[in-house]
Amino acid sequence: MTIKKTTQRQGFKTGEFIVYPAHGVGQITGIEEQEVAGVKLELFVISFVKDKMTLRVPTAKIASVGMRKLAEPPQVKRALETLKGRARIKRTMWSRRAQEYEAKINSGDINAIAEVVRDLYRSETQPEQSYSERQLYEAALDRLSREIAAVQRVTETEAVKEIEAALAKGPRRGAKPAEEAEAEEAVVEDEAA
Repeated sequence: MTIKKTTQRQGFKTGEFIVYPAHGVGQITGIEEQEVAGVKLELFVISFVKDKMTLRVPTAKIASVGMRKLAEPPQVKRALETLKGRARIKRTMWSRRAQEYEAKINSGDINAIAEVVRDLYRSETQPEQSYSERQLYEAALDRLSREIAAVQRVTETEAVKEIEAALAKGPRRGAKPAEEAEAEEAVVEDEAA
């Protein structure tokens, strides 16, 4: 019985910080058994302190929901390097791009989340973001900063400062020339038709 439980738990232990794709970084506060519809289930009790939420996940389902251990320091370094790259913004309709960004955020992949932060980042010299862009940016920044803070054992504020420093080292992100902006508007109008 002990061997079965260990394989189902896949090395996750009480007190350990994990990443749950749909919610970000949480901490396993306990492992309990509950009877649901006459079936005994072993559940991880995961606490998300910042969201004031507790989640119970069956130990047998952790692989299918995508729960994973925190990223290793080399993965964090790679994510921070991603932030320094050039923003890649596809010329598709915003609704489609928003869905792609949302999928990347909820994938739980630290590099995919870093790509969203990089692509939606706006410096002081750039035009204002729309409300939905800002919401996605803040969600991605929150997920990324929480994981970096947990891995490096620093506060979230320090993690955000490190992320912003990496973004500032990226290629210069200035306002677009007027001709380029007009050409992009024409492309968006053609797609909408």
